[in-house]
Amino acid sequence: MLINELAKRAGVSTHTIRFYERYGLLQGKRDPSKTSNNYFDYDEECLARLELIIDAKSGGFTLSEIAEIIDAWYGDIYTAKQKRQILENKLVVLDQRIAELRDMKKRIRECIKEIE
Repeated sequence: MLINELAKRAGVSTHTIRFYERYGLLQGKRDPSKTSNNYFDYDEECLARLELIIDAKSGGFTLSEIAEIIDAWYGDIYTAKQKRQILENKLVVLDQRIAELRDMKKRIRECIKEIE
């Protein structure tokens, strides 16, 4: 699929996809049989990666954290044990963030009560 279709299916702009490509999170492929254009083709794996990026961003992950997750998930760089450890570390970070958010929510409620 071309970038416009990828963007439409993922619900993001083509500029967002290009940004993730520049950051190294996504990579389109050129079709060697097509020499008349410079278009990149994107497959279902690219769509899955893009959806992972979007979900991770909405979860508060940084782009460098997302890159590490993508390397662990899709790359052959890490052993299964290392992949598991990376993902478990992310769970610890998420638990810490959730605790911080709950604390912030509690403080805001206390401020509201003081105002009333």
